[in-house]
Amino acid sequence: MERTGRYTASEQTISWLLSSESPSMRYFTLVDLLDASPEDDRVQKEKTLIMQQGYVPEILRAMSEPAYEAAFPKYYTYKYEGLVWSLIVLAEMGATRIPAIEMYCEYLFEHAQERTDGGFSMHSSKSGGGRASEVIPCLTGNMVWSLSRLGYRDDPRVLKALSFLVDIMVTNDGIEVERQRPPYNRYEECWGNHTCFMGVVKSLKAFSAFPKDRWTTAMYAKYDQMVEFLFIHHLFKRSHDLDRVAKPGWRSFGFPMMYQSDVLEILDILTSLGVQDQRMEEAMKLVVSKQDEHGRWNADNTYGSDRLLIPIGKKGVSSEWVTLRALRVLKRYNQV
Repeated sequence: MERTGRYTASEQTISWLLSSESPSMRYFTLVDLLDASPEDDRVQKEKTLIMQQGYVPEILRAMSEPAYEAAFPKYYTYKYEGLVWSLIVLAEMGATRIPAIEMYCEYLFEHAQERTDGGFSMHSSKSGGGRASEVIPCLTGNMVWSLSRLGYRDDPRVLKALSFLVDIMVTNDGIEVERQRPPYNRYEECWGNHTCFMGVVKSLKAFSAFPKDRWTTAMYAKYDQMVEFLFIHHLFKRSHDLDRVAKPGWRSFGFPMMYQSDVLEILDILTSLGVQDQRMEEAMKLVVSKQDEHGRWNADNTYGSDRLLIPIGKKGVSSEWVTLRALRVLKRYNQV
């Protein structure tokens, strides 16, 4: 297969990323772009600083305020400052498991996770756990990935949520071939005639948190089904008319993603899973086309990041995080 472009992260671009004020950015640049060992002294230093400087301690300080604790019950609906969104950002930033983070994670396990099958719900149930009729796939996928990154990957509750995605996720493409069973079939936009793109993307993101040598046969089968669902759409097209864009907004890159997605996040997930396919080519060309003369990528969209507890980046200007993600995708995709 002929692949788009070459991985060419210039010294200038790498230096820009390594000079970031964010230890999270410096850490991921070393590990993801420069292949530094986790045992490298520089990597260890930046990993330690993640919890001491920058976004992570700033977010945790904001979360420790009494007013924030009062908003815990709005963990999902308080966009984008609720517990769900803050934990996604902490996971993206490489935060490690400490008592404060454990408290927030345990709250979600107790109040957001539906107790029968393990999916995560938008609201709590009066009888405890998450409300079954409001369990949604994008939230569940985000929580499995985030909780795994925050030190809960082997927790039985996370594994139960992962099993929920394996057992429940459907991939309908305009016709309801796979019916979603009650009580998880409330939302047509999630489970109806055309499965929600975001649900598929975030479910694959959840899968990416686990090494493939731990995957079950059922997990591999569901993975193949979800990847093919994205491929028949060429990631962002209409599957029945590939000349038309199904998700125009997905061509505008941003960071961090909440329940939304974009072409770059999809490619980041797929390449992290070792996927290469000709049907990714148009998306890859889009990534290459957005690189500027300085070897950087702009944030085309903020996706609500200006409403986070600690805003991240600005629309229309060079973004360290979008640049990191783009370079990471190109590097993986063009590896032999």
